[in-house]
Amino acid sequence: MNYDAIVIGGGLVGSAIAHGLTRHTRSVLVLDQGDRAFRATRGNFGLVWVQSKGDGAPHYVTWTRRSADLWADFSAALKDDSGVDTHHRRTTGIHLLVSEQEVKDRTALMERLKRQSGNEGYKYRMLDRAELKDLLPSVGPDVVGASWTPYDGVANPLYTIRAVHASLAKRGAVYRPAMTVESLAHRDGTFTVKAGGETFQTPKLVIAAGLGTKALAAQLGMRVPVEPQRGQVLVTERLAPILSDRVTVTNVRQTVEGSVMIGDSQEDVGFDNRTTVPVLAEMAARAIQRFPALANAQIVRTWAALRVMSADGLPIYVQSREAPGAFAATCHSGVTLAAVHSRVLADWIAGGPRPEETLKLVPERFDVPQAAE
Repeated sequence: MNYDAIVIGGGLVGSAIAHGLTRHTRSVLVLDQGDRAFRATRGNFGLVWVQSKGDGAPHYVTWTRRSADLWADFSAALKDDSGVDTHHRRTTGIHLLVSEQEVKDRTALMERLKRQSGNEGYKYRMLDRAELKDLLPSVGPDVVGASWTPYDGVANPLYTIRAVHASLAKRGAVYRPAMTVESLAHRDGTFTVKAGGETFQTPKLVIAAGLGTKALAAQLGMRVPVEPQRGQVLVTERLAPILSDRVTVTNVRQTVEGSVMIGDSQEDVGFDNRTTVPVLAEMAARAIQRFPALANAQIVRTWAALRVMSADGLPIYVQSREAPGAFAATCHSGVTLAAVHSRVLADWIAGGPRPEETLKLVPERFDVPQAAE
């Protein structure tokens, strides 16, 4: 079967790009491995986050902020198409600090981000305990301060992926789950994709298959050096409001249903997506230190998921030189960047100019020049 564009990967990165491509053609096919894949979207914490991202990479700060700015319109358009609310809220965001050294280090980071942003500007405030207590009355006595920015918020990743898929269907795109890609080939401007025992052809191919992108992209001459990083999440029973709806806190957030999500582990353990009691216990202790009201909350669910991480933690966007018309896209911030992937990156893939913010988000940045002899 022939399509104008095929996207490999039905998670939030691939689906958002496919969603954007439907502005240019309705002949879009999304091939998704389904539940056999490592589903980063399903395990996502759900932050639309700018604060603290992009130290030493102002282009990434701009890219992230651009997406955060687009999110409200993106969410509204999805709801109009699908009837599904993503529960996006741009609340502002804070990062809690439990020692004077943490305050010192965080202040230095925020100052660097402000300086690196130059004419773009970068708004932030360091909150002392009194200001923080006024904003978050439930904060624990060990918390001495926080950093605050106006850019941050949340969205429910499960509702978001549901909304994107429903919108894709309304726009005429075809979604095929349980389709493991068996091979890719390129000849005379046409890509042949064999998946699930079927054959598909297209002049434009996007590989956005999370941790599977590395091997698939290599078949078309693209280097996408990503590795898994495990993150674990705890979810409590539904509770009366503990956190303010005026602000989003990193690592601890309360959903609209009342449950509290706790997640802040970063573990290099390969393709192991099991939960581990010591890590979960440490996460719970940190959450209780910050919000003592959580001490008696019942844990109802835990999970672990694998982030898609490059060596510097930033996205990789590449177009194949060997097979023009083939692209690869990968990042660990699929929720945050969903709006800009749909509204901006997809326009480049469809034939428009490459977004300036992404010009340095290429695999060549990892090349180490050979020392002169």
